[in-house]
Amino acid sequence: MLNLEFATNPDPRCACIFLLDTSGSMKGAPIDALNEGLRSFEHDIQDDALARRRVEIAIITFGGITRQIQPWVSAGAFQAPVLTTGGGTPMGEAMYEGVRMINIRKAEYKAAGLSYYQPWVFLITDGTPTDEWLQAAAVVRRETAARGLTFFAVGVGDADMDTLKAITDRVLKLDGLSFRELFLWVSASQKGISRSKADEQTALPAVTFGSPA
Repeated sequence: MLNLEFATNPDPRCACIFLLDTSGSMKGAPIDALNEGLRSFEHDIQDDALARRRVEIAIITFGGITRQIQPWVSAGAFQAPVLTTGGGTPMGEAMYEGVRMINIRKAEYKAAGLSYYQPWVFLITDGTPTDEWLQAAAVVRRETAARGLTFFAVGVGDADMDTLKAITDRVLKLDGLSFRELFLWVSASQKGISRSKADEQTALPAVTFGSPA
């Protein structure tokens, strides 16, 4: 089936998917700050005309169950959802679903003849997985080594940083609840990538929201 947006906008695409922990431990101030960060991301990335056309965003939450709450949408059409909390932390399932969505989207780009930048996956959690995650981590490592995606993991509060380090080398510890600063950094990074050529390295902004773990 013809994708109308691909037909009318043949620009290269920057796919960015967020895997967001909405388990019960995120209740209160953490989820409020996360929601504020998403709203800041929406407003900031839409200030850039090129990013609005080239950046695509999807969101998966994992709290009790894994949900795809935002299918792929252009940054220009993105509206920050309001997240709520509850349940455990099925992080392994969320990682599987994130990689699956990325691979399907890349196949759709190829079928439409669109070039694309290396997709980004951003996992944010304050806990430890409550499901089987080691095989999912191996899938992430394999995809990363093949340059199929770039995977970031951000630990909040008492997050299990050793687990995150087993998933990816790009692990950051958030300063307090600096979600707004985190999402503004992602927005600035995606803006920079969208202005580059699809096959070239882009320097990322300095990290101001946390530190390497």
